[in-house]
Amino acid sequence: MQKIILDTDPGVDDTMAIAYALAHPDIELLALTTVFGNINIDFATRNAQYVLDVMGADSVAVARGASLPSVQSPLPHADFVHGADGLGDVYPGSQPGKPAADATQLRADTRHSQVDSKDAADFIVDAAHQHPGEITLVAVGPLTNIAEAYRREPELPSLVAGLVIMGGTVDEPGNVSPVAEANFLNDPHAADRLFAAHWPATVVGLDVTHRIMLTDSHLKSLDHNGGHSGSLIWQSSRFYVDFYTRSGAARDAADRGDEPQCAMHDAAAIAYLVMPDAFTIESGPARVIGEGIAIGQLALDRKGYAYSVPHWQNRPTTHVCMAVDAERVRQDFLQTIINYHQK
Repeated sequence: MQKIILDTDPGVDDTMAIAYALAHPDIELLALTTVFGNINIDFATRNAQYVLDVMGADSVAVARGASLPSVQSPLPHADFVHGADGLGDVYPGSQPGKPAADATQLRADTRHSQVDSKDAADFIVDAAHQHPGEITLVAVGPLTNIAEAYRREPELPSLVAGLVIMGGTVDEPGNVSPVAEANFLNDPHAADRLFAAHWPATVVGLDVTHRIMLTDSHLKSLDHNGGHSGSLIWQSSRFYVDFYTRSGAARDAADRGDEPQCAMHDAAAIAYLVMPDAFTIESGPARVIGEGIAIGQLALDRKGYAYSVPHWQNRPTTHVCMAVDAERVRQDFLQTIINYHQK
């Protein structure tokens, strides 16, 4: 069993990742730590509680995290991708296309236990000390919480088993600019600080997540056979799939076809944990650009030349997933959730 803390900004694809982690027999999901990104921090935290409630995961802790980036001004939330409520406008009381209701009231409507008294950064640090070398941090939102935890506890990289990040892109075009992916653009300074730390860090970015598409047939199978988790994924994915159809993003992905589909982005980070051999990795020092026309870009030194510019000196190795056995990952995701709910 791999103990994980999932740092998340739920999020339709975050919901997929939560369901996958809860259902997988080789993963023990200790907590969700929430961060701004797809939605504001109030709704991210409320959504984390609600998703756990629907999926019957009362024992999983929730800790509220950062509401703003570490340096830059906040960017608009992606309500055109994830809906006004962050969950494809399926949260009770949500009205499609309209601002979501008051977060305080809606949060009180969840049956999940109260949010932890510690903020996300302290929760991560305390958990790492309680389980030294056992916890993998899986970050599927902006990296603000992880960077703040590292600032508070400089020994954090040696206290965890590793860091897996859904974010960034090297060769694949970005989804928020020609060179940037959304999580890195939301807080590029936090991402760059983490790539300066000496821990096992693996990036699962658009180079692979745009290769793992879920069609409506796949999503319907979850709705019919995946219990409450599968039904929530199906319902929340309606808005998400529509975005992929309207934007043409599905046509640009590897799995082209006429059937409506979407990427399972964040769930791919969970897949890397349980089947790393399904991914092909390139390694080298990494930077994330913090300003200018390339802001948010993940730059990977794949050659290891002795560069004279200071920006690349003494940077540790980061591992980046560049190719994937998409069908193997997709089937494991679907069957893990279905098998869990058919026990």
